[in-house]
Amino acid sequence: MRIFLSMTVNVGVVGASGYAGAELLRILHGHPEFTVTVATAASNAGQSVAALHPALIALGDVMLAESTPSALVDLDAVFIALPHGESARLTDALPETLKIIDLGADHRLQDASAWDHYYGAGSAAAAWVYGLPELPGRREVVASATKVANPGCYATAMQLSAAPLLASGLVEPVDIVAVAASGTSGAGRKASIPHSATEVMGSMTSYRVGGTHQHIAEVTQELSSVAGTPVSLSFTPLLAPMPRGILATTTMRLAAGVTAESVDDALRSFYSSSEFVHVLPHAASPATASVSGTNCAHIQAVVDERSGRVVVVTAIDNLGKGAAGQAVQNANLMFGFGEATGLSVLGVAP
Repeated sequence: MRIFLSMTVNVGVVGASGYAGAELLRILHGHPEFTVTVATAASNAGQSVAALHPALIALGDVMLAESTPSALVDLDAVFIALPHGESARLTDALPETLKIIDLGADHRLQDASAWDHYYGAGSAAAAWVYGLPELPGRREVVASATKVANPGCYATAMQLSAAPLLASGLVEPVDIVAVAASGTSGAGRKASIPHSATEVMGSMTSYRVGGTHQHIAEVTQELSSVAGTPVSLSFTPLLAPMPRGILATTTMRLAAGVTAESVDDALRSFYSSSEFVHVLPHAASPATASVSGTNCAHIQAVVDERSGRVVVVTAIDNLGKGAAGQAVQNANLMFGFGEATGLSVLGVAP
């Protein structure tokens, strides 16, 4: 079943009935190299994409297939956007040579005990290459990989905030404190009372506080690698009354003698070659509306001299750089395409 005009690389999207899956279809529709030939779902198999996602009506009367290995084996690459804990069973049945980008958490963690702690007891899947290309040396590793674990949305924002300063030794690796607000699409499309419009509109609430949010595991795993020493993180997530976007504030203790100028220089140097991460002018503040619909991250840092801390504020689109956009960025690297191919860098605000 061919969805778009014939291009170069035939790909499939598993979990196309969800928000991240729909965002993948939207992005891939405009990609000059990837052709979506299979889109699958579980309970929504047999329904049309347009019926589930009216914004994608231009794709025509495309029907969702069942998420079976036989539907995917003849593809060049597969994007998997399934709930945590559900992709490993599918990926284990697919050919080793098939390139896969998993947007779920199944293949992110190297420590099986961390999986048990944050996701519940069970068999942790083998860790794949962790696909945050902006981390030191990671682009080259992703480019040579056949299996990539896409980072979590909160995890992306926190790591983009902290990695440059940890890598340069400008901040202490302990007592990192992050507070981040996310739009409701980050919770997925499954109906629930806490995420209904009546509960969310005109209100904000915290959830999974006290070190229980699952993204802590991958953030500490990857930032410890960047810092060369274990890092400690306290993270509080907030639910914001908006459909998409993440605004994260990450505070870190400055090392002795570190100045605001050195912090700014480190951020700008770290991201000087990035097509997606933009360190804003000093008078500007990151805003979720500015990155909506893009694969970009907007960052700004302010040094609080009285407390000896730096506050890094980062805005991303949780469905873009936090999910589908980053998955396509990783796929571009895996196939040798330009990193920004098919990805928007310009927001749609207001």
